[in-house]
Amino acid sequence: MTSQEVRNQFLNFFKEKNHKIVPSAPMVMKDDPTLMFTNAGMNQFKEYFLGNSVPKSKRLTDTQKCLRVSGKHNDLEEVGKDTYHHTMFEMLGNWSIGDYFKKEAIAWAWELLTEVYKIDKDSLYVSVFEGSEDDNLPLDQEAYDLWKAIVPENRIIKGNKKDNFWEMGDQGPCGPCSEIHVDIRSKEEKAKVDGASLVNQDHPQVVEIWNLVFMQFNRKANGSLEPLPEKHIDTGMGFERLCMVLQGKQSNYDTDVFTPLIREVEIITGKKYGKDEQTDIAIRVISDHVRAVAFSIADGQLPSNTGAGYVIRRILRRAIRYGFTFLDTNKPFIYRLVKVLSEQMGKAFPELKEQHQLIENVIKEEESSFLGTLEQGLVLLDSVIKSSTDKTIEGEKAFELYDTFGFPIDLTALILEEKGYQLDTEGFEKALKAQKDRSRAASEVSKDDWHIVMTDAEQEFIGYDSLQANVKLVKYRKVTSKKEGDQYQLVFNLTPFYAEGGGQVGDKGYLEAPNGDVTYIVDTKRENNEIVHFAKSLPKEVSGTFKAVVDEKQRRRTESNHTATHLLHQALREILGTHVEQKGSAVHSKYLRFDFSHFSKLTTEELREVENFVNARIDGHLPLEESRNVPMQEAIEQGAMALFGEKYGDTVRTIRFGQSIELCGGTHVKNTADIWHFKIVSEGAVAAGIRRIEAITSDAVKEFYFNNNRMLFEIKDILKNSQDPVKSVASLQEENAALKKQVEQLLKDKAKGLKNELIAELQDLGGAKFLAKKVDLDAGGIKDLAFEMGGQVDKLFLLMASENDGKAVLSCYISKDLVAEKNLNAGTIVRELGKYIQGGGGGQPFFATAGGKNPAGIPEALEKVREYLK
Repeated sequence: MTSQEVRNQFLNFFKEKNHKIVPSAPMVMKDDPTLMFTNAGMNQFKEYFLGNSVPKSKRLTDTQKCLRVSGKHNDLEEVGKDTYHHTMFEMLGNWSIGDYFKKEAIAWAWELLTEVYKIDKDSLYVSVFEGSEDDNLPLDQEAYDLWKAIVPENRIIKGNKKDNFWEMGDQGPCGPCSEIHVDIRSKEEKAKVDGASLVNQDHPQVVEIWNLVFMQFNRKANGSLEPLPEKHIDTGMGFERLCMVLQGKQSNYDTDVFTPLIREVEIITGKKYGKDEQTDIAIRVISDHVRAVAFSIADGQLPSNTGAGYVIRRILRRAIRYGFTFLDTNKPFIYRLVKVLSEQMGKAFPELKEQHQLIENVIKEEESSFLGTLEQGLVLLDSVIKSSTDKTIEGEKAFELYDTFGFPIDLTALILEEKGYQLDTEGFEKALKAQKDRSRAASEVSKDDWHIVMTDAEQEFIGYDSLQANVKLVKYRKVTSKKEGDQYQLVFNLTPFYAEGGGQVGDKGYLEAPNGDVTYIVDTKRENNEIVHFAKSLPKEVSGTFKAVVDEKQRRRTESNHTATHLLHQALREILGTHVEQKGSAVHSKYLRFDFSHFSKLTTEELREVENFVNARIDGHLPLEESRNVPMQEAIEQGAMALFGEKYGDTVRTIRFGQSIELCGGTHVKNTADIWHFKIVSEGAVAAGIRRIEAITSDAVKEFYFNNNRMLFEIKDILKNSQDPVKSVASLQEENAALKKQVEQLLKDKAKGLKNELIAELQDLGGAKFLAKKVDLDAGGIKDLAFEMGGQVDKLFLLMASENDGKAVLSCYISKDLVAEKNLNAGTIVRELGKYIQGGGGGQPFFATAGGKNPAGIPEALEKVREYLK
């Protein structure tokens, strides 16, 4: 049975049980502040479990692409080392939102596995929750009895809270669960050891394939449990593991989910899978990680240095590193796997085919960049080894390589071992823990339980039509973080405040109580389909009617920028070509940022054309044509553009200005004339094939031109009111360039004259020709002088200092023969001497420079340098 057939049979089975098949949500979470990535099939249904929305069907099923590499669910370090953990995986699931419960979930799971998929009943084990004294919960007797009617009791395992009680997070819906495990060992092995004893023991052939979660409790902030008003079913089955079982394999990587990728790696690298353990691990890592990275890019998340982008970069770099170390690859090659992946999975996930070229470009550029980092890291590590006084390398130095340069710690340890050194692992772990603690403390948030003021199922947004409204507080809670301190989250029955989403920032404003007291709203976000307002304080009286007022000035500016992004998108597709697609946006009140796919830098002429195109639409006074609750397919047929990585419902909102029509939930001007003017302030690269434009509109443009005009008048004043300031500045530049050449020549002549004087001053110290002296030259002149002296004098050790504009500079030159003989390092020396001038620096072992703000420390630095030759 092929993997495609496995997937289809699952969905069709539950379709026949009256479940609605829904598409996979994007793997990258954009409007959920609690998650970076979709890590379970139920993520997209959280709002239903919390009672914030009512689903169109109470029975749902899908296959959800998931990523588990951060937070509580982090399998990254296991991936590749075993045969059943993955970063990106598919989770097959069926859900009941207040409909059926344990009886049906258990019966259908058994029916599908044993009657449809024909898995041997004697190879299956099930587990039930044994209860918990901490939570005052007994054994899940109902589940136990239901299973006892199906399987022998010796195949029912009582599991603890860790294995058999599932929680969405520290707070929220949760409940006991039943896991289904399969034993795929040989008959001989089964006869020797009972499979029940291997359940949940990380045995590669006794693995969990399906988890049936019975959501019946709500975990409160104080840790206590309360029954949910409605009981739900949430199940998740590992697609890759299921394929392993049904295809009669002993490893997920031996199924047709992975074999095409593995074959391609073998072809590219010349290495064979199944011959050597380290090679096998590397090939598994690469085959797994390219899936995670490709799907993330397809969903709109590019590798970067922060947040979700950093996680994706880390996954890709782990794959590159395994190829570099164990497959002898020193050139980009992982990007070549994208074609195989898109051909293999493009039918189930068409975004892979449609974004194929972009994914390739981004991965190839990341590979090139990181391979360069690895080469740089090898040089730095070699320097660390040479400067070490014993065979143990300090953990802090290894951490600096890891943290500053991205050099993997396991590669550091491997190289050290090969050279006869060892790593101070404890010191590295200590430095790593300190960094994680700092990061965790900065981002840690504690939340109280919601305090319910009134029950109101409809929490309506009216901000498209009004900027103020009389509202009632439905519920509130206190949240505390190191960054923001104490805040309150408020939910109203209706609100004019737009919640952050689709790139547009959330509204700010205020809440006015009947007695005139004002509570300021500092931000608005959406969480689990609720509009949550952030305030620094809580109204004294929480009941009654309040006047909610949006900051109109900020909203209008934000609307101008949002509408401008739509016009900009249209302009780019018109001028550059229809290959241009939006890859991200940020719409603030002061500026807009727009990321898009394009292969080259925009020329000055192209930027001017884009500006003119947008401003022509502004001058054209195009009215807003808004349609709400349009069926998705109808909107697409009308020409509305949908964005990759966005989740759309059955009905959508369309925004049209002239020929520009897009699916959008943001707020917009009523007429393009309200934008006043559009001005691009920057254009640059974000990643391979992705460009970024930053622009301004409205009041910001007026301020831009005002400041430019003011600067022009100031320049004209300096130029004595020149009639042609451009010509005058050009003339000054030519004159300055000529003078600089003269100064450079004078300094060179001065240095030549100084060279002979300094050579005469050299002293014999510790087997070197030594001189430490303050000179009247700039940094460039000192470098030229040092290298000229080095060409004439063997075993030369120079430290020259200079002072310029209140700043101090130290330059250290050490002959290469002296560097090797005495294990000296100019970079290390200037870094340590830099403390005397209140600065720092670095460089190569034979030449390095440090700068500082304390010239008074120069004499002490010149004296202390002698100690390196004693």
